[in-house]
Amino acid sequence: MTQVLLYDVLRQGLWVAVQISAPLLAVALVVGVVIGLFQALTSIQEMTLTFVPKVGVMLAVFWVSMSFMTTTLITFFTSRIVPLIGGS
Repeated sequence: MTQVLLYDVLRQGLWVAVQISAPLLAVALVVGVVIGLFQALTSIQEMTLTFVPKVGVMLAVFWVSMSFMTTTLITFFTSRIVPLIGGS
């Protein structure tokens, strides 16, 4: 395995990680901002008000996007990693 091939596979692996984590991170950001605005407007400073809805929405988005995540990982492994392991 050459150094160029190694860096290319690492680059693609990092890009797959970004693609897979993007839906969860985007939802966490949006829910965090909305709850932060709600807390600022109502002067309610309860920690569970921030944590519980964010975790609930992230679990729902994870459940919805599981097929996308699985397909992306399977495609990456079958097209890049498995041929490297097999030596072709």
